[in-house]
Amino acid sequence: MNENNELLMHIYKSAEMGVYSTTGLINALKNKDNKIKHVLECELKGYEKFMKESEEILVKRKVTPKKSGIMAKMGNDMGIMYETMKDNSDAAIASMLVEGFTMGVIEMETKISQYKNIANRGVIKMARDFKLFQENEINKLKTFM
Repeated sequence: MNENNELLMHIYKSAEMGVYSTTGLINALKNKDNKIKHVLECELKGYEKFMKESEEILVKRKVTPKKSGIMAKMGNDMGIMYETMKDNSDAAIASMLVEGFTMGVIEMETKISQYKNIANRGVIKMARDFKLFQENEINKLKTFM
């Protein structure tokens, strides 16, 4: 797989996992009175946008996007269930999400550094936009902490 496709696949998998985990978190908070729900719904839309855009480009390049594995999803589900049972306050949820977004920003920065001189500008721009999306979400979440 070439560098452009590898970077696009990383964006796709990160966004796809974001869609999955954010949807799970929204469902876990369905009957709760959390103020953070609106932020989660906006995050979900952001993840969906990046997932769709990266998927469309991969398909045009004749690459089949690979979804996250069942074990990753099961681990994610268990983590969300455990964390929300332990403490479902907006502050605790924001803290958990900031931690996840921070890992995502670090991973994306590493990928950008790795591919910036060999991947095409459009793909690098998408990676930078995805990283910026994650950084912006961290800033929104900090208001709940």
